[in-house]
Amino acid sequence: MPDLAGAERRWGWLLTRLGHLPYQSWADGRSWRRGESYVVVEQSPDPSADHHDRRRPGLDHLAFHVADRATLDALTAEAPAYGWRLLHPARHACGGGEGHRAARLEDEAGCEVELVVGSMPRP
Repeated sequence: MPDLAGAERRWGWLLTRLGHLPYQSWADGRSWRRGESYVVVEQSPDPSADHHDRRRPGLDHLAFHVADRATLDALTAEAPAYGWRLLHPARHACGGGEGHRAARLEDEAGCEVELVVGSMPRP
């Protein structure tokens, strides 16, 4: 991450709302844990760019399941106050078809998450 304090604010809010708990903290990074999984954000001492670009090699986005539509709507409404913006608002409610709802968010650094309610469609 180009800005650890900003990433901690954005990701800390989101991950905590999704049920993750603060796990580790060190000079250049933070982590949050839920069960056996954990997410780490770090500020590189030698960054190659000042933002994330999903079109470059590497991570496109992370997807997280949320409990229900009300939680999805609440997270989407709260997200801008924490540095996230809703991508593709016209497609927000329909996601991947019947029984599937999703919202895709992008943070100020260009990182994207998808919040999913229901089962993922099969290819």
